[in-house]
Amino acid sequence: MNVVAIIQARCDSTRFPNKVFADLCGRPFIWHVVNRLKFAQSLDHIVLATTNRPSDDKLYNWAKESGVDVYRGSESNVLNRYFEAANYSKADVVVRITADDPFKEPVLIDEAVNTLQKGGYDFVCNNYPPSYPEGVDIEVLTKKALDRMESLSSSDFEREHVTQYIYHHPEDFKIFNISNAEGDLSYLRWTVDTEKDFQMVTRIYSFLYKNDSEIFHINDIFRLLKEYPEIGRMNLDVIRSEMYKSL
Repeated sequence: MNVVAIIQARCDSTRFPNKVFADLCGRPFIWHVVNRLKFAQSLDHIVLATTNRPSDDKLYNWAKESGVDVYRGSESNVLNRYFEAANYSKADVVVRITADDPFKEPVLIDEAVNTLQKGGYDFVCNNYPPSYPEGVDIEVLTKKALDRMESLSSSDFEREHVTQYIYHHPEDFKIFNISNAEGDLSYLRWTVDTEKDFQMVTRIYSFLYKNDSEIFHINDIFRLLKEYPEIGRMNLDVIRSEMYKSL
């Protein structure tokens, strides 16, 4: 069974343009997103799915030069971009990754993939309801579920946000949600949409990042924030995603 992480990424960003190339500990931001995935034992392949717009030529070229597999597709129809990237990579299982998140946890990815395979689920996540910090969201789905969404999703919102058809029609899918054993920490914001978010991430990386061949884990971040709680408050006033808007 071919398990493929597909990273949706583009250079255009209204609130933080070109953030994928922002310098984070001497590496482009996107490099860290890709590198952390390499520590997930359940993944067979990683694909960067960017757009076919000229503004993303730089991202495409970076991927090629860095040895990262890359696929280009629609900018607005992100669901179709995922569908085509999954076909391109011959995926049986897709792990959805957004390039906004530099703290993706390989241990959680492995848990979600193993749960999906052993339980025969269509979709495994940890945000239905959310209990982990925003930015360590996990969404794993079968290629068959992705095919079904591509066929049935009709609204622009569902096609922009990829997995929303499943959340809107949970009765049609076998779903499992992973809850945080530490309790509800979904009020924490560990994703990057703005420069204020990036400043928080930079602070955490300055404490915990060591070198290219090892990574820190979310438990390391929790310990750091207990010692320096002001870091976790740096970006809590940033407007949150639709998934977290009621929290």
